[in-house]
Amino acid sequence: MATQRKVPLRKCVVTGESLPKKSMIRIVRSKEGEVSVDQTGKKSGRGAYISKSEEAVELARKKNILERHLEVKIPDEIYDEIIKLIRRESIL
Repeated sequence: MATQRKVPLRKCVVTGESLPKKSMIRIVRSKEGEVSVDQTGKKSGRGAYISKSEEAVELARKKNILERHLEVKIPDEIYDEIIKLIRRESIL
């Protein structure tokens, strides 16, 4: 009898819904205060998860949700990078 593996859930900082880790994008702030998109999910630092939807990303940008969670200014390039990632994945 095969045991079912537990799917790790993460909460989206924008929508508040809990989704499987694989369907989220992790944004990380390092000790130095640098913000980056963590595609591996393994970078060290303070992380915040966001749903893979352009609406969620735009809402986060508009309301500075990620900035509040990570306590650091988020450059526009990060939001653009997240949107590019979402679009690339939706093509596959």
